[in-house]
Amino acid sequence: MKLNERSLAFYATCDAPVDNAGFLYKKGGRHAAYHRRWFVLRGNMLFYFEEPASREPVGVIILEGCTVELVEAAEEFAFAVRFAGARARTYVLAAESQAAMEGWVKALSRASFDYLRLVVRELEQQLAAMRAGDCPPPPRRPRALPPKENGCAVWSAEPPPAAAAALILSPAGAAAPAGSRPGPAPPPLPPRRRAWAPNGPPHAGSFARLHEWYGQEVRALRSQWLGSRSRAQP
Repeated sequence: MKLNERSLAFYATCDAPVDNAGFLYKKGGRHAAYHRRWFVLRGNMLFYFEEPASREPVGVIILEGCTVELVEAAEEFAFAVRFAGARARTYVLAAESQAAMEGWVKALSRASFDYLRLVVRELEQQLAAMRAGDCPPPPRRPRALPPKENGCAVWSAEPPPAAAAALILSPAGAAAPAGSRPGPAPPPLPPRRRAWAPNGPPHAGSFARLHEWYGQEVRALRSQWLGSRSRAQP
């Protein structure tokens, strides 16, 4: 992938809200030492800086086709970002607390476009069912901890199989299991817009402008969903 360094540096340090940010310990590629870096997650790009006030990132990780999993390492609260392929690099990171580690793992596992595409597809199915008059039951609340494989909890950025997707977002018309506890309503589906609509996205401009334009509606929908989630909790 070819990236423009100037545009990338501007996008990493612009004033738009970030998806997650904080200090993590990053294991060196050739050495076993860990270095404390300031990480910023924007969309599917994970930037890392020497300090929060740094004007340019030291590097960036594109979070497409990756798997995020917990690992045993010298540092506590460690996890790894792995990519498929024999020569693909594995990034080993460590948080400063259990809560910070869980927050980062969840944010990174949901950062890819494959995950967002799956969520949008399920929401479209639910919307189509609601318009047809068949209102589906609310989706089940996800479990607090993910399933384990070989003793390690695994979060994947790849789209889950059909069976796993049904546990995350119930498809239209599916019956909720007996005794299950209904969770909060999913975020509403944004309206479709034509390309020539006067309030549509800008046709030209930097990637940061396009990201900010789409991010305004995403942030509004996310705020509505978090509000409904907090009201649904006892």
